[in-house]
Amino acid sequence: MKYDVILAGVGGQGVLSVASIIARAAVSEGLEVRQSEVHGMAQRGGAVLAHMRIADGVIPGDLVPKGGADLIISMEPLESLRYVSYLKPDGMLVTASEPFNNISNYPELEGIYSLIKSLPKSKIVETSALAKTAGLSKAVNTVMVGAASCFLPIKAQSLEKTITETFSKKDVSVAEANVKAFNLGQAAVKAG
Repeated sequence: MKYDVILAGVGGQGVLSVASIIARAAVSEGLEVRQSEVHGMAQRGGAVLAHMRIADGVIPGDLVPKGGADLIISMEPLESLRYVSYLKPDGMLVTASEPFNNISNYPELEGIYSLIKSLPKSKIVETSALAKTAGLSKAVNTVMVGAASCFLPIKAQSLEKTITETFSKKDVSVAEANVKAFNLGQAAVKAG
C-alpha cells in the first residue's frame, strides 16, 4: 500500500499541525511516513504546502509527484486549486469552504467552488461552523482531519487517539472539543 497526500493552506492555518496528527497516527499503526514541507515567504499569510507519503513498506522519496496524489487536504479553497495538478485522475480533494482573503484581488468565491465541484471527486467542508459547534472555533484544522479521515488509509480511532494525546497536554476540555471537531468533520463528509 502507498498513499500520497498534499496538504495546502496559508501560514497560520494549521497545515503543519494537520500533517503532524496524520503522520503520528499512521506511525502508531506501523506505517512508514515521509513528509516534506514548503513554507511561504511570510510566516502568516504565505502559502504552505506539505507532501506526505504513507506506505506499508519503503518509501522512495519525500515528494509526491505531479498527478500522483491520492488526496489533497486544503485549509483554504483557492489554495486547493493551486495544487490540483498534483491530484491523480481519481484522487479526492477535500477543502475548507472559508477563504483566507490575504490578497486584494481574491477571486469570486462561487467561481472557486464551481471549479472544485467540477473535479471528479471533491468535498467542500464548512469548517468554521463545525468548529464552533464543537465548542472551539480554533479547531477548524481538526475538523479537516476528520473530513480527510474518510479517505486516509488510517483508522479513525488512531487519528482520534492522536488528537486526544496532542491536545490533552493543553487542557482536557481542549482535547474533548478537538475530538468533537474531528467527529463533526468526519460526519459532514459521510453525510454527503
